[in-house]
Amino acid sequence: MRVMGRAKKIFTKHRRTKFICIVAAIIAAVWWVVFYGISPVKTLQSFRVEHGDSVSSVATRLQRDNIISSSQLFKFAIRLNGGRIQRGDYDIPAGTGMWPIAKMLAHGNVASTTIVIPEGLTIKQIKILLMNSPELSGDVECAAGTVMPVCDLHDGDIFPDTYRVARGTTRLAVLDLARKKMAALHDAWVSAGRVAPMPLRDWNDIVTLASIVQKETPRTSEMPVVASVYINRLRKNMRLQADPTVVYALTDGLGDMHGEPLLRGHLKTESPYNTYTNNGLPPGPIANVGQHALRAVLRPADTTYLFFVADGRGGHKFSRTYDEHMRHHAKWREIKRIRNGEE
Repeated sequence: MRVMGRAKKIFTKHRRTKFICIVAAIIAAVWWVVFYGISPVKTLQSFRVEHGDSVSSVATRLQRDNIISSSQLFKFAIRLNGGRIQRGDYDIPAGTGMWPIAKMLAHGNVASTTIVIPEGLTIKQIKILLMNSPELSGDVECAAGTVMPVCDLHDGDIFPDTYRVARGTTRLAVLDLARKKMAALHDAWVSAGRVAPMPLRDWNDIVTLASIVQKETPRTSEMPVVASVYINRLRKNMRLQADPTVVYALTDGLGDMHGEPLLRGHLKTESPYNTYTNNGLPPGPIANVGQHALRAVLRPADTTYLFFVADGRGGHKFSRTYDEHMRHHAKWREIKRIRNGEE
């Protein structure tokens, strides 16, 4: 009898365990269907949570826009994810269930966008670029009376790079992000105790020369050689005679002549930035520079070159003497003449 009783208890316990497992499996299946398996989202949906939006108002809008099937279940899912939602723009892919949506909004997994700031642009050009980026918000200028570093940007303050930011990020925030990256490079240079190559004196000189190098050649392999030409000229007290500095002066800091040619008469433009009429470096950078141009100035090639001119293939011909330079210049004029004839 004892054996029979023990066997009955074991059987009853086994049935209870089996029943619990079945119930748990049913609950899990229902949970999965409700929160993952059923999704009214048929195509990619964009959804914005504004500052001050409540969980209830967001749940109501999501259900109204047919992104979730139940506002009450969504609010329950939000409570299980901390009880709060984060402001921002969200991209909700087709087929996304209610739980992933709740998790997305609770953790602030906002939609992002990529902003590319190319090397060699001026502050004015960068601001135009950002104003033409529809996924950003706000203006590129600070409100009157605002005192912040980003409100007083100069060429050379911005580090050109690819920036991934939340969609809807303000344009001033992107500018400040790029400013901080350039400031970090400066701080790292100072902390490392680096010394500017003679006759450059400080960081402003480094970035100023790097901006000229940046504008003179798109080829990173050429940049150290171009930097060496200008450093050699500075050491010999020769004027830099860099065309990009004249363009900067002519365009009031825009740096773009919109296809108009630089003429001989332009070289006489009165401006402290014109390196044809002034000795030494301009007062400051004429563009915003990348790492290659900075590195080229900090580690210029060891040459005795004093001149260079375009070679017609995207690069330059370098010369040690003026006579050699003029021969290269004549070849370049011939290439331009032929090209103009072909056009």
